[in-house]
Amino acid sequence: MSEDVENKVALVTGSTSGIGLAIARRLARGGYKVVVNGLESEADAGAALTEVGAEAGVPPVYLHADLADGEASHGLAQEVIARLGRLDIVVNNAGIQKVAPVDELPPADWSRIVAVSLDSTFHIIRAALPGMKARGWGRIVNIASAHGMRASPFKSAYVATKHAVVGLTRTVALETAEAGITCNAICPGYVWTPLVAAQVADQARVHGMSEEEVVRKVMLAPQPTRRFVQPEEVAEMTFYLTGELARSITGAALSIDGGWTAK
Repeated sequence: MSEDVENKVALVTGSTSGIGLAIARRLARGGYKVVVNGLESEADAGAALTEVGAEAGVPPVYLHADLADGEASHGLAQEVIARLGRLDIVVNNAGIQKVAPVDELPPADWSRIVAVSLDSTFHIIRAALPGMKARGWGRIVNIASAHGMRASPFKSAYVATKHAVVGLTRTVALETAEAGITCNAICPGYVWTPLVAAQVADQARVHGMSEEEVVRKVMLAPQPTRRFVQPEEVAEMTFYLTGELARSITGAALSIDGGWTAK
C-alpha cells in the first residue's frame, strides 16, 4: 500500500448496509481512510463500522446525516474535510425507492427520493470539488442504476432521478476533465440488498403477484443472466475507478446489469 493511498480520504454515503457497505469495505481494504455515513446513530451503525474497521485495521469515522436535507448534504462533505483535512474520493450511493403509479405517488415521496438520490449528489460534489481542484486529483463515483438508462413502470421518481444522476455525472466530468478529477456513474441492475428486498412486497401489491413471481417475472426478467448482481461486484468496480489506471475513464455510465441494457 502506497503512502499516497493511505493519505486519501473517501466518503461513501448510505454505507451502513447493502452496496454502500460493500464499497466502504472494499475502499478500506484498499488502504483509503473511509468515512461511513448513514441515518442511524453511531451505536446502531456499530455492526457496519466493525466490518469496515476489520478491513482497515482501524475504526472508520462515522458521520450521521439526513441527505434529504440539502444543508446536511453539503455539511457532511464539509465535516469530512474539517475532521480529516481533505476529501479525495466521493461515492454518492445513498438512495431510496417508492413503487407506485405516477398518479398515486405522494408528492412528498417524489421530493424525498429526488432530494436523497439527486440533490445530495449535487451538494456533496459541490462541496468536495474546490479541494480536489486545489490538489489536482479527485475521484467521484455516483451509484446510479440501470434505471438511469432504461425506464420501468411504477418507478417515476427513481427513474427520473437516476437519469438525472447520469446527466450530472457527464457534466461534472466535462467541467473537471483537465483538473485531474474523474466523475463516473455505475449503473447496476437489480442488486440483492435490503432496499431491493423491501421492494418485493411493494411490487407484489402493485402487480397482483406473489413475492416469488415478482422476483422471477418482474425483477429478474430484464436481466438475461437471471441472477441478482452482488454488492461486491459494484464495490470492485468502484475501487477500480478510484485508481490511477482509471484516470482516462470519466463521464462514463458503466453498466453492471447482467445484460439488461444490451437489449
